Amino acid sequence: MNNSVHNKLVSFIWSIADDCLRDVYVRGKYRDVILPMIVLRRLDALLEPTKEAVLEEIIFQRDEAGFTEWDESGLRDASGFVFYNTSKWTLQKIKDTATNSTQILQANFEDYLNGFSPNVKEIIEKFNLVSQVRHMAAKDVLLDVLEKFTSPNINLTPYDKEDTEGRKLPALSNLGMGYVFEELIRKFNEDNNEEAGEHFTPREVIDLMTHIIFDPIKENLPPVMTIYDPACGSGGMLTEAQNFIKDEEGAIKALGDVYLYGKEINDETYAICKSDMMIKGNDPANIRVGSTLSTDEFAGTTFDFMLSNPPYGKSWASEQKFIKDGKEVIDPRFQIKLKNYWGQEEEVDAIPRSSDGQLLFLMEMVSKMKPVNDKTKGSRIASVHNGSSLFTGDAGGGESNIRRYIIENDWLEAIVQLPNNLFYNTGITTYIWILNNNKANNRKGKVQLIDAGQLYRKLRKNLGNKNCEFAPEHITEIVDVYSNMATQPKQKLVAEPVEAQVFDNTDFGYYKASIERPKRLKAQFTAERIETLRFDKALLEPMQYAYETFGDNIYTNTQEHEQDILDWCEKNEINLSAANKKKLTKADTWKKHLNLVQTGTTLLKIIGEDEYNDFNQFKKLVDAEIKKQKLSISATDKKAILNAVSWYSADAEKVIKKVEKLSGDKLAKLLMHLDCEEKDLADFGYYPCHPELVSGSANKGEYITYETESDLRDTENVPLKDNIHSYFKREVQPHVSEAWINLDATKIGYEISFNKYFYKHTPLRNIEDVTKDILELEKQSDGLITEILNLV
Repeated sequence: MNNSVHNKLVSFIWSIADDCLRDVYVRGKYRDVILPMIVLRRLDALLEPTKEAVLEEIIFQRDEAGFTEWDESGLRDASGFVFYNTSKWTLQKIKDTATNSTQILQANFEDYLNGFSPNVKEIIEKFNLVSQVRHMAAKDVLLDVLEKFTSPNINLTPYDKEDTEGRKLPALSNLGMGYVFEELIRKFNEDNNEEAGEHFTPREVIDLMTHIIFDPIKENLPPVMTIYDPACGSGGMLTEAQNFIKDEEGAIKALGDVYLYGKEINDETYAICKSDMMIKGNDPANIRVGSTLSTDEFAGTTFDFMLSNPPYGKSWASEQKFIKDGKEVIDPRFQIKLKNYWGQEEEVDAIPRSSDGQLLFLMEMVSKMKPVNDKTKGSRIASVHNGSSLFTGDAGGGESNIRRYIIENDWLEAIVQLPNNLFYNTGITTYIWILNNNKANNRKGKVQLIDAGQLYRKLRKNLGNKNCEFAPEHITEIVDVYSNMATQPKQKLVAEPVEAQVFDNTDFGYYKASIERPKRLKAQFTAERIETLRFDKALLEPMQYAYETFGDNIYTNTQEHEQDILDWCEKNEINLSAANKKKLTKADTWKKHLNLVQTGTTLLKIIGEDEYNDFNQFKKLVDAEIKKQKLSISATDKKAILNAVSWYSADAEKVIKKVEKLSGDKLAKLLMHLDCEEKDLADFGYYPCHPELVSGSANKGEYITYETESDLRDTENVPLKDNIHSYFKREVQPHVSEAWINLDATKIGYEISFNKYFYKHTPLRNIEDVTKDILELEKQSDGLITEILNLV
């Protein structure tokens, strides 16, 4: 849509709000009237030419045929659209016949609204238009609003018309309607200090997406085509795709019918989309309202083509209960299976963070892909995302698993990076993902990345945040690069308008390998360390208060102090869970910690306060004394005591986990599992036994494993084309000789980094040029810089 026409139309509509609604609504509520009236006037203007035909059909059905209910097919035929109005009114007629009676005007308007077909009544209901009409009538501004919207100087129809002076008023296309709608929402919400809404997709971006989706198969289009958008907004992407493939002057010719499907959560945009579907003659029943993520509206249905610009950076926390039950995913759209490092298939998490659900929309489209067989040619998808879909999420996390699922199934054909500030309501970098489950042979196992971030032309006047656009030749250039699967490598110091590289699928994958280091502990019994056992760490403050206040009595009469303790917690704003409240006031809790202190004190008296540099010896000594003194203590309590009196020290001895015999089948299975030779077992945490490390003499085939120090645990991202063990030997072991690989913790991740592949280094200026500039500036600073730098 021409920017000047767009801005003129928006200004005219905005003037309606300022002229008529200023004293009736707060500015943030203008939208409640303006948006539904735009849609209503759009529908009304289309029905005007066939109004008499509809009324004649009504007379025929009522008087001649004697129908007790309207035959909708006859009314639709008479109106020429899939909607109609059975009242005698049009907006123009209501305005022209208006009197000074506000009650009559309101009654006529409501009679007009009640005359619409059920599909339009739903739109009226979504806009809550009846209550707005009554409010305007009560405030005596309804006629003023009618006069503005029926003005001959505004054109809200998809057809050209002339104003009162014979000047052409351009048609308002579906996309143009979306632009107007988006701009008005932005202005309304800015006045109300709200977010500007979702990001409307510019026409040229849709044009690029449709070319990429349809051009490669223009000679092999299905006889009947279905197109789906799971976040259809005002429907611009759907109808523009339909226009593209049905354009009589275009290169692509649809062989048969084109059916559009969509879902939209916002009532206002849904109402606009549905109205445009009706205007275009499409089936409005295929457009559904509600959350795409909460309900699988088109379950069991597959589509030939899917185009979408889903919301990004938007929380889906309120919809989680429909997708997950606790930790279990219950929606089959988001249930996937992937193979782990060992090649075993398992169900994995395919749910991104609750703060950003855009990848769920991509999975929704993936679940609607047609299978490839003799009857169907599969599906093609184009979806707009921001950068987080490329790299957010660690290996094994939901986002990474979704990327992996798509790439390992060989569905990702290409990703196109778009210029910043290309979109109407956001300036962030965006990307078009192109998916196809029926790749051409030369694309199988490959992904093409196209950087078109520098390809644009500036707008003479900004349109919201949009300050640039694609020219037709830019779209042609990008499509040519994509269609030819061209590789245009980056130049070191030159920014090319379009650059492209082709990668193997596995280039984006990596192993997240866990690197462990041994726990090294020193230990020493002291009264201070033992005293820490008196209190549960999770209940430290209230237990300290209770002990300091009630002394040893808390151990024998815990129940009588319960309310005092809970009151103190509330007074000091310590918000405990129900479980912790119960634990805090339970006598067994206090007795358990008293027993820990008493046992620790007994061991202190026996073992003394000597500091041990070898925790292994210290633990043996403690075990021996517990047995000797016949102390009643559980393994858990013993561990708590040992933890309390030990600490990490880099110069302490390693803490042995166990010594085990590895020989015969057991050794063979381990070597096969680790894919290594016996001499390499130490690299995986199995160390040949040495006599000085364990009591008695070491036998051949005995190996020691050590406890791991979690604070020193590290991870390495190893490319899938590399080998974890080789990488470890090359990149890790030379720097940390005591480290080993925990192969069982290995996870597989996928991420795509445009910066990594298309970044261009800008060299720093040389010191001579910098010095020259500083000295030039010094002349303007009266010698101040010279004094600071001691250059005199």
